[in-house]
Amino acid sequence: MRHLKHRHELGVKKAHRPALMANLALALIKEGRIKTTLAKAKALRPFIEKIITLAKNGSLADRRLAASRLRNKEAVQLLFNEKVEEFKDRPGGYTRIYKIGTRVGDAAEMALIELIPAADEGYGKKRKKKAKKTAKKATEEKAVEEVAEEVAAEESAAEVEETLVAEADEAPAESEEAPEAKAEAEEEPAAEEEAADEEEETKK
Repeated sequence: MRHLKHRHELGVKKAHRPALMANLALALIKEGRIKTTLAKAKALRPFIEKIITLAKNGSLADRRLAASRLRNKEAVQLLFNEKVEEFKDRPGGYTRIYKIGTRVGDAAEMALIELIPAADEGYGKKRKKKAKKTAKKATEEKAVEEVAEEVAAEESAAEVEETLVAEADEAPAESEEAPEAKAEAEEEPAAEEEAADEEEETKK
């Protein structure tokens, strides 16, 4: 079945379309960034990225394929010898499209398409997610530390209460023992006086 075979027709005939893509790719390789309509930019993206993949492989057969599609030997040499170094560590996504509004004459949607340089780190979405994850981890760790501190404070308060209760329980026992000791101390002099009186009576 031939479903979805007529994508990016661009209002031109079949023979014109490869020439149009070759000219746009040539300009993009030489300049690094071009301004065109959004439809042409979306059509150019898969075309140029497949040629960059051929350049990353770098064999003679890949050079001949790229030359047949670009139709320009200078552009092929520039891409295979110089530009390809920027894409060695990038596993795809070699171009970026910016929408820049509509054209004044016919209100066509315009766009900038550019080759992404090697030093470009992207939009930073993954870094933001990591930052959010690290922030969440930090807040969780802080919460755990606060809970641990509260538990330690409660435990220390419970220990202090236990010691106070134990001291309060020991204090009445000492007070009970103290009157008995006083009574014994009072009884001893009385017993001595009685013994002295008995001795006097016996002498008489």
